[in-house]
Amino acid sequence: MEINVLTEFLGWCTVLNLGLLALSSVLMSMLRPQIASFHSRVSALSEKELNVAYFRYLSHYKIVTLVFNVVPYLALKIMS
Repeated sequence: MEINVLTEFLGWCTVLNLGLLALSSVLMSMLRPQIASFHSRVSALSEKELNVAYFRYLSHYKIVTLVFNVVPYLALKIMS
């Protein structure tokens, strides 16, 4: 696989993942009561536990996106 193709692929993966992260963050901040109500009915978690779970989800998603998309993309851009 050529380095240009891999760089473009990782660039689009980065854009899509950062867009999904931004959308999730906005939805969690704007619609938290409705989302928490639904999730508390579906799972056996309290609202306090759900807030921790939401924060953990967003932070883990951000770290995974940075490690597996942004950093390799930047490394390939520097190499080429």
